[in-house]
Amino acid sequence: MTSSVRYPLDWPRGYVSRGKGEIPNTQTAVYSLKKLLNDGYLSKKDEGGLLLDSGLSDLIWEVTWTDKADTPDDQLEDRFDNVQGYVVFIHGWTGNHTIFEELPGMIVNANPRLVAISVDHNGFGKSVFAQDPRVESCNPPAAMRTIERLVNLLKIRRQRGETTPKVINFVGHSMGGATLFYANPINWSFGEMTRYSLAPALLLEDETTQTFYRGLGLAIDLVNRIPAFEIIERFVKPQIINALCSGASDFIKLAHDTQYSLTPRATTATTLTAMGVLQDWEIPRDFKLFRVMLGHRDALVGLTPMLDLVSKLEFPTANIRVVPGSHYMFSVGRDSAFQHAQNRELVIEDILALHDRAVEMQKSGQRVG
Repeated sequence: MTSSVRYPLDWPRGYVSRGKGEIPNTQTAVYSLKKLLNDGYLSKKDEGGLLLDSGLSDLIWEVTWTDKADTPDDQLEDRFDNVQGYVVFIHGWTGNHTIFEELPGMIVNANPRLVAISVDHNGFGKSVFAQDPRVESCNPPAAMRTIERLVNLLKIRRQRGETTPKVINFVGHSMGGATLFYANPINWSFGEMTRYSLAPALLLEDETTQTFYRGLGLAIDLVNRIPAFEIIERFVKPQIINALCSGASDFIKLAHDTQYSLTPRATTATTLTAMGVLQDWEIPRDFKLFRVMLGHRDALVGLTPMLDLVSKLEFPTANIRVVPGSHYMFSVGRDSAFQHAQNRELVIEDILALHDRAVEMQKSGQRVG
Protein backbone atom coordinates (compact mmCIF):
# COMPACT_ATOMS: atom_id res chain seq x y z
CA MET A 1 0.00 0.00 0.00
CA THR A 2 1.47 3.35 -1.07
CA SER A 3 1.41 6.10 1.56
CA SER A 4 0.84 9.72 0.64
CA VAL A 5 3.93 11.93 0.52
CA ARG A 6 3.55 15.03 2.72
CA TYR A 7 5.09 18.38 1.87
CA PRO A 8 4.78 20.52 5.01
CA LEU A 9 4.05 24.18 4.35
CA ASP A 10 6.75 26.64 5.34
CA TRP A 11 4.83 29.90 5.56
CA PRO A 12 1.92 29.64 8.07
CA ARG A 13 3.94 30.82 11.10
CA GLY A 14 5.11 33.95 9.25
CA TYR A 15 1.87 35.88 9.69
CA VAL A 16 1.62 39.63 10.21
CA SER A 17 -1.19 39.28 12.73
CA ARG A 18 -3.73 36.73 13.90
CA GLY A 19 -6.91 36.67 15.98
CA LYS A 20 -10.38 35.24 16.38
CA GLY A 21 -12.77 35.21 13.45
CA GLU A 22 -16.22 36.79 13.53
CA ILE A 23 -17.85 33.37 13.25
CA PRO A 24 -17.60 31.25 16.46
CA ASN A 25 -14.80 28.65 16.48
CA THR A 26 -12.95 30.34 13.63
CA GLN A 27 -9.54 31.98 13.60
CA THR A 28 -7.81 34.27 11.14
CA ALA A 29 -4.26 35.28 10.24
CA VAL A 30 -3.06 37.97 7.85
CA TYR A 31 -0.02 37.42 5.61
CA SER A 32 2.27 39.63 3.57
CA LEU A 33 4.20 38.13 0.66
CA LYS A 34 7.02 40.64 1.11
CA LYS A 35 7.34 39.76 4.82
CA LEU A 36 7.35 36.02 4.12
CA LEU A 37 10.10 36.49 1.54
CA ASN A 38 12.18 38.80 3.75
CA ASP A 39 11.83 36.49 6.77
CA GLY A 40 12.79 33.41 4.79
CA TYR A 41 9.46 31.59 5.05
CA LEU A 42 9.23 31.55 1.26
CA SER A 43 12.05 31.26 -1.24
CA LYS A 44 12.73 34.27 -3.45
CA LYS A 45 13.76 31.76 -6.11
CA ASP A 46 10.35 30.07 -5.91
CA GLU A 47 8.64 33.48 -5.91
CA GLY A 48 10.07 33.94 -9.38
CA GLY A 49 9.42 37.65 -9.67
CA LEU A 50 5.69 37.46 -8.91
CA LEU A 51 5.63 40.94 -7.40
CA LEU A 52 7.77 42.41 -10.16
CA ASP A 53 5.68 40.86 -12.93
CA SER A 54 2.36 41.87 -11.34
CA GLY A 55 3.58 45.39 -10.60
CA LEU A 56 2.57 45.07 -6.95
CA SER A 57 4.71 46.29 -4.07
CA ASP A 58 3.20 43.57 -1.85
CA LEU A 59 0.48 40.93 -1.89
CA ILE A 60 -1.71 40.51 1.19
CA TRP A 61 -4.16 37.77 2.13
CA GLU A 62 -6.13 36.55 5.14
CA VAL A 63 -6.49 32.89 6.10
CA THR A 64 -9.58 31.65 7.96
CA TRP A 65 -9.85 28.23 9.56
CA THR A 66 -11.89 26.53 12.25
CA ASP A 67 -10.59 25.35 15.62
CA LYS A 68 -12.41 25.32 18.96
CA ALA A 69 -9.26 26.38 20.81
CA ASP A 70 -6.55 28.77 19.63
CA THR A 71 -4.27 26.82 17.30
CA PRO A 72 -0.68 26.96 18.63
CA ASP A 73 1.78 28.57 16.20
CA ASP A 74 3.81 25.38 15.92
CA GLN A 75 0.71 23.52 14.72
CA LEU A 76 -0.29 26.01 12.01
CA GLU A 77 1.68 24.25 9.27
CA ASP A 78 -0.14 20.96 9.88
CA ARG A 79 -3.50 22.67 10.36
CA PHE A 80 -3.25 24.47 7.03
CA ASP A 81 -1.81 21.49 5.17
CA ASN A 82 -3.79 18.51 6.47
CA VAL A 83 -6.97 19.51 4.65
CA GLN A 84 -9.15 18.56 1.68
CA GLY A 85 -8.66 21.91 0.04
CA TYR A 86 -8.86 25.68 0.09
CA VAL A 87 -11.44 28.29 -0.83
CA VAL A 88 -9.73 31.29 -2.43
CA PHE A 89 -11.89 34.44 -2.35
CA ILE A 90 -11.22 37.14 -4.98
CA HIS A 91 -12.89 40.55 -4.57
CA GLY A 92 -13.88 43.08 -7.22
CA TRP A 93 -12.77 46.64 -8.02
CA THR A 94 -12.68 49.24 -5.23
CA GLY A 95 -13.01 46.31 -2.82
CA ASN A 96 -10.69 44.27 -0.62
CA HIS A 97 -10.73 40.85 1.03
CA THR A 98 -13.22 41.96 3.72
CA ILE A 99 -16.13 42.31 1.28
CA PHE A 100 -16.98 38.63 1.65
CA GLU A 101 -17.92 39.34 5.29
CA GLU A 102 -18.81 36.09 7.11
CA LEU A 103 -18.68 33.80 4.06
CA PRO A 104 -15.14 32.45 4.64
CA GLY A 105 -15.94 31.66 8.28
CA MET A 106 -19.28 30.10 7.39
CA ILE A 107 -17.65 27.89 4.75
CA VAL A 108 -14.91 26.52 7.03
CA ASN A 109 -17.43 25.99 9.83
CA ALA A 110 -19.58 23.96 7.45
CA ASN A 111 -16.56 21.90 6.34
CA PRO A 112 -13.65 22.11 8.83
CA ARG A 113 -11.41 20.30 6.32
CA LEU A 114 -11.41 23.46 4.21
CA VAL A 115 -9.25 26.54 4.80
CA ALA A 116 -10.28 29.91 3.34
CA ILE A 117 -7.81 32.36 1.77
CA SER A 118 -9.15 35.85 1.06
CA VAL A 119 -6.82 37.91 -1.14
CA ASP A 120 -6.28 41.64 -1.60
CA HIS A 121 -5.27 41.99 -5.24
CA ASN A 122 -5.03 44.14 -8.34
CA GLY A 123 -3.92 47.28 -6.48
CA PHE A 124 -6.70 47.30 -3.88
CA GLY A 125 -6.65 46.72 -0.13
CA LYS A 126 -3.04 46.54 0.98
CA SER A 127 -1.84 44.89 -2.24
CA VAL A 128 -0.93 48.19 -3.87
CA PHE A 129 0.90 48.80 -7.14
CA ALA A 130 4.49 49.98 -6.88
CA GLN A 131 3.72 52.71 -9.43
CA ASP A 132 0.83 53.87 -11.58
CA PRO A 133 -0.31 50.68 -13.36
CA ARG A 134 -0.84 49.97 -17.04
CA VAL A 135 -4.20 48.76 -18.33
CA GLU A 136 -2.66 45.34 -19.06
CA SER A 137 -1.80 44.96 -15.35
CA CYS A 138 -5.32 45.73 -14.14
CA ASN A 139 -7.58 43.51 -16.21
CA PRO A 140 -9.11 40.13 -15.20
CA PRO A 141 -6.61 37.96 -17.14
CA ALA A 142 -3.69 39.66 -15.35
CA ALA A 143 -5.40 39.25 -11.97
CA MET A 144 -5.93 35.52 -12.62
CA ARG A 145 -2.28 35.02 -13.50
CA THR A 146 -1.26 36.67 -10.22
CA ILE A 147 -3.67 34.59 -8.12
CA GLU A 148 -2.62 31.32 -9.78
CA ARG A 149 1.04 32.14 -9.22
CA LEU A 150 0.34 32.87 -5.55
CA VAL A 151 -1.46 29.53 -5.16
CA ASN A 152 1.54 27.75 -6.71
CA LEU A 153 4.01 29.66 -4.57
CA LEU A 154 2.16 28.74 -1.35
CA LYS A 155 2.26 25.06 -2.40
CA ILE A 156 -1.34 24.51 -1.39
CA ARG A 157 -2.09 22.47 -4.51
CA ARG A 158 -1.81 18.69 -4.44
CA GLN A 159 1.92 18.11 -4.77
CA ARG A 160 3.69 15.38 -6.70
CA GLY A 161 3.50 12.10 -4.77
CA GLU A 162 0.49 13.05 -2.66
CA THR A 163 -2.33 10.53 -2.98
CA THR A 164 -5.01 12.31 -0.95
CA PRO A 165 -7.37 14.67 -2.82
CA LYS A 166 -6.83 18.41 -2.48
CA VAL A 167 -9.04 20.97 -4.23
CA ILE A 168 -8.58 24.68 -4.91
CA ASN A 169 -12.03 26.29 -4.91
CA PHE A 170 -11.99 29.80 -6.40
CA VAL A 171 -14.81 32.21 -5.49
CA GLY A 172 -14.87 35.60 -7.20
CA HIS A 173 -17.20 38.58 -7.09
CA SER A 174 -17.67 41.27 -9.75
CA MET A 175 -14.25 41.85 -11.35
CA GLY A 176 -13.05 38.90 -9.26
CA GLY A 177 -15.83 36.84 -10.81
CA ALA A 178 -14.74 37.90 -14.29
CA THR A 179 -11.19 36.92 -13.36
CA LEU A 180 -12.20 33.27 -12.92
CA PHE A 181 -13.07 32.91 -16.60
CA TYR A 182 -9.36 33.26 -17.38
CA ALA A 183 -8.15 30.31 -15.30
CA ASN A 184 -6.85 27.76 -17.79
CA PRO A 185 -7.99 24.23 -16.86
CA ILE A 186 -5.03 22.84 -18.84
CA ASN A 187 -2.80 24.00 -15.97
CA TRP A 188 -4.85 22.03 -13.44
CA SER A 189 -5.14 18.33 -12.74
CA PHE A 190 -8.39 16.41 -13.04
CA GLY A 191 -10.85 17.54 -10.35
CA GLU A 192 -8.29 19.89 -8.79
CA MET A 193 -10.03 23.24 -9.37
CA THR A 194 -13.57 24.57 -8.96
CA ARG A 195 -14.84 28.06 -9.77
CA TYR A 196 -17.83 30.04 -8.47
CA SER A 197 -18.41 33.43 -10.08
CA LEU A 198 -20.76 35.86 -8.33
CA ALA A 199 -22.06 38.71 -10.54
CA PRO A 200 -19.05 38.49 -12.90
CA ALA A 201 -18.25 41.89 -14.45
CA LEU A 202 -17.15 40.31 -17.73
CA LEU A 203 -18.58 42.78 -20.21
CA LEU A 204 -17.62 41.25 -23.54
CA GLU A 205 -21.25 41.31 -24.73
CA ASP A 206 -22.20 44.61 -23.06
CA GLU A 207 -20.88 47.58 -25.02
CA THR A 208 -23.16 50.00 -23.14
CA THR A 209 -21.67 49.11 -19.76
CA GLN A 210 -18.16 49.01 -21.18
CA THR A 211 -18.65 52.56 -22.46
CA PHE A 212 -19.87 53.56 -18.99
CA TYR A 213 -16.74 52.11 -17.36
CA ARG A 214 -14.45 53.80 -19.88
CA GLY A 215 -16.17 57.10 -19.15
CA LEU A 216 -15.76 56.65 -15.40
CA GLY A 217 -12.11 55.78 -15.88
CA LEU A 218 -11.55 58.89 -17.99
CA ALA A 219 -13.32 61.11 -15.46
CA ILE A 220 -11.26 59.80 -12.54
CA ASP A 221 -8.06 60.09 -14.60
CA LEU A 222 -8.88 63.74 -15.29
CA VAL A 223 -9.32 64.37 -11.57
CA ASN A 224 -5.99 62.65 -10.92
CA ARG A 225 -4.16 64.80 -13.46
CA ILE A 226 -5.97 68.10 -12.92
CA PRO A 227 -6.95 68.78 -9.29
CA ALA A 228 -9.34 71.50 -10.42
CA PHE A 229 -11.63 68.74 -11.68
CA GLU A 230 -12.16 67.30 -8.19
CA ILE A 231 -15.72 68.56 -8.38
CA ILE A 232 -16.29 65.74 -10.92
CA GLU A 233 -15.30 63.17 -8.33
CA ARG A 234 -17.81 64.51 -5.83
CA PHE A 235 -20.45 63.61 -8.39
CA VAL A 236 -18.92 60.35 -9.64
CA LYS A 237 -18.02 58.67 -6.35
CA PRO A 238 -21.55 58.47 -4.86
CA GLN A 239 -22.84 57.09 -8.17
CA ILE A 240 -20.23 54.34 -8.17
CA ILE A 241 -20.78 53.36 -4.53
CA ASN A 242 -24.58 53.45 -4.78
CA ALA A 243 -24.67 51.33 -7.93
CA LEU A 244 -22.09 48.89 -6.60
CA CYS A 245 -23.51 48.44 -3.10
CA SER A 246 -27.25 48.54 -3.67
CA GLY A 247 -28.86 45.99 -1.36
CA ALA A 248 -25.61 45.25 0.47
CA SER A 249 -24.95 45.60 4.19
CA ASP A 250 -23.79 48.85 5.79
CA PHE A 251 -20.41 47.18 6.32
CA ILE A 252 -20.01 46.65 2.57
CA LYS A 253 -20.99 50.24 1.79
CA LEU A 254 -18.47 51.58 4.30
CA ALA A 255 -15.75 49.19 3.07
CA HIS A 256 -16.14 50.37 -0.53
CA ASP A 257 -16.39 54.03 0.44
CA THR A 258 -13.21 53.75 2.52
CA GLN A 259 -11.37 51.70 -0.10
CA TYR A 260 -12.27 54.18 -2.82
CA SER A 261 -10.77 56.99 -0.73
CA LEU A 262 -7.60 55.03 0.09
CA THR A 263 -6.90 53.73 -3.42
CA PRO A 264 -4.73 55.93 -5.67
CA ARG A 265 -6.88 57.50 -8.36
CA ALA A 266 -4.55 56.13 -11.03
CA THR A 267 -5.33 52.57 -9.92
CA THR A 268 -9.10 53.13 -9.83
CA ALA A 269 -9.11 54.91 -13.19
CA THR A 270 -6.95 52.31 -14.91
CA THR A 271 -8.93 49.38 -13.50
CA LEU A 272 -12.23 50.85 -14.67
CA THR A 273 -10.73 51.52 -18.09
CA ALA A 274 -9.35 47.96 -18.23
CA MET A 275 -12.82 46.54 -17.63
CA GLY A 276 -14.22 48.84 -20.28
CA VAL A 277 -11.78 47.92 -23.04
CA LEU A 278 -11.35 44.19 -22.38
CA GLN A 279 -11.96 42.14 -25.53
CA ASP A 280 -10.08 38.97 -24.60
CA TRP A 281 -12.15 36.01 -25.82
CA GLU A 282 -9.40 33.47 -25.07
CA ILE A 283 -11.62 31.66 -22.57
CA PRO A 284 -11.22 27.86 -22.35
CA ARG A 285 -14.61 26.22 -22.62
CA ASP A 286 -14.24 23.75 -19.78
CA PHE A 287 -17.07 24.53 -17.37
CA LYS A 288 -17.82 21.23 -15.66
CA LEU A 289 -16.75 22.55 -12.22
CA PHE A 290 -17.73 26.18 -12.80
CA ARG A 291 -20.90 27.90 -11.52
CA VAL A 292 -22.23 31.44 -12.03
CA MET A 293 -24.74 33.36 -9.89
CA LEU A 294 -26.47 36.46 -11.27
CA GLY A 295 -28.79 38.94 -9.56
CA HIS A 296 -32.00 39.91 -11.36
CA ARG A 297 -31.59 43.63 -10.57
CA ASP A 298 -27.84 44.01 -10.77
CA ALA A 299 -27.18 47.62 -11.80
CA LEU A 300 -23.58 46.90 -12.86
CA VAL A 301 -23.76 43.51 -14.58
CA GLY A 302 -26.68 43.42 -16.98
CA LEU A 303 -28.60 40.16 -16.74
CA THR A 304 -29.44 39.84 -20.44
CA PRO A 305 -25.91 40.70 -21.74
CA MET A 306 -24.37 38.27 -19.25
CA LEU A 307 -26.73 35.49 -20.31
CA ASP A 308 -25.90 36.31 -23.93
CA LEU A 309 -22.20 35.96 -23.12
CA VAL A 310 -22.43 32.63 -21.31
CA SER A 311 -24.67 31.34 -24.09
CA LYS A 312 -22.04 32.30 -26.68
CA LEU A 313 -19.43 30.53 -24.56
CA GLU A 314 -21.68 27.42 -24.45
CA PHE A 315 -21.80 27.60 -20.66
CA PRO A 316 -24.11 24.84 -19.33
CA THR A 317 -27.55 26.13 -18.35
CA ALA A 318 -27.54 23.88 -15.29
CA ASN A 319 -24.48 25.75 -14.00
CA ILE A 320 -26.22 29.15 -13.91
CA ARG A 321 -28.25 30.53 -11.01
CA VAL A 322 -30.36 33.67 -11.44
CA VAL A 323 -31.59 34.85 -8.05
CA PRO A 324 -33.61 37.79 -6.75
CA GLY A 325 -31.00 40.34 -5.75
CA SER A 326 -28.54 43.05 -6.68
CA HIS A 327 -24.81 43.11 -7.49
CA TYR A 328 -24.16 42.07 -3.87
CA MET A 329 -26.79 39.35 -3.86
CA PHE A 330 -24.98 37.49 -1.04
CA SER A 331 -24.62 40.44 1.37
CA VAL A 332 -27.55 40.84 3.75
CA GLY A 333 -28.57 44.49 3.79
CA ARG A 334 -31.48 46.05 5.65
CA ASP A 335 -33.57 46.35 2.49
CA SER A 336 -32.69 42.92 1.11
CA ALA A 337 -32.46 40.66 4.14
CA PHE A 338 -35.12 38.15 3.10
CA GLN A 339 -33.76 37.56 -0.41
CA HIS A 340 -30.03 38.00 0.15
CA ALA A 341 -29.91 35.77 3.25
CA GLN A 342 -31.32 32.92 1.16
CA ASN A 343 -28.85 33.68 -1.63
CA ARG A 344 -25.97 33.49 0.82
CA GLU A 345 -27.09 30.04 1.93
CA LEU A 346 -27.24 28.96 -1.71
CA VAL A 347 -23.71 30.26 -2.27
CA ILE A 348 -22.42 28.20 0.66
CA GLU A 349 -24.27 25.09 -0.52
CA ASP A 350 -22.95 25.50 -4.06
CA ILE A 351 -19.32 26.00 -3.00
CA LEU A 352 -19.44 22.93 -0.77
CA ALA A 353 -21.18 20.85 -3.47
CA LEU A 354 -18.58 21.84 -6.06
CA HIS A 355 -15.82 20.91 -3.64
CA ASP A 356 -17.36 17.52 -2.84
CA ARG A 357 -17.82 16.80 -6.54
CA ALA A 358 -14.18 17.64 -7.24
CA VAL A 359 -13.00 15.41 -4.38
CA GLU A 360 -15.02 12.50 -5.77
CA MET A 361 -13.62 13.10 -9.25
CA GLN A 362 -10.07 12.90 -7.87
CA LYS A 363 -10.85 9.72 -5.94
CA SER A 364 -12.59 7.92 -8.78
CA GLY A 365 -10.75 9.41 -11.75
CA GLN A 366 -14.13 9.93 -13.39
CA ARG A 367 -16.44 12.86 -13.88
CA VAL A 368 -19.20 13.01 -11.27
CA GLY A 369 -22.65 14.32 -12.18
